[in-house]
Amino acid sequence: MNTYLLVAAGLSVLVCLVHTFLGGRSIAVPLLKATDLHPVPKYVTYYCWHIVTIVLAAIAIMFAVAGLKQDSMELAWAATALTAAFCILGLAVPPMKGQKYKNMPQGWLFLPIFLLGVLGGAL
Repeated sequence: MNTYLLVAAGLSVLVCLVHTFLGGRSIAVPLLKATDLHPVPKYVTYYCWHIVTIVLAAIAIMFAVAGLKQDSMELAWAATALTAAFCILGLAVPPMKGQKYKNMPQGWLFLPIFLLGVLGGAL
């Protein structure tokens, strides 16, 4: 059993729940209620919202399986690579678009998961 990867799995579940429930209320619901958006970008964005939900759940499962089964480290490294990419993207976009991290904290949410993935993969 790999404690680092299991903690990464737990944090990934937490991020997935935050995305689904808090983010859904503050992002997805207003998106769907917006009357000034063309239907195609509106519903493609909503579809992408659900893709992100699935990916976040999959990352949590990947870390959990790798944390419980030592011969599944490929899953841990794949999940770590995804969280690294999401972290870098999330930390780069706000300053590039003149936004504040307070309004776009997503990159920071992935940082501890990424670090736990690296630590767990190094064992």
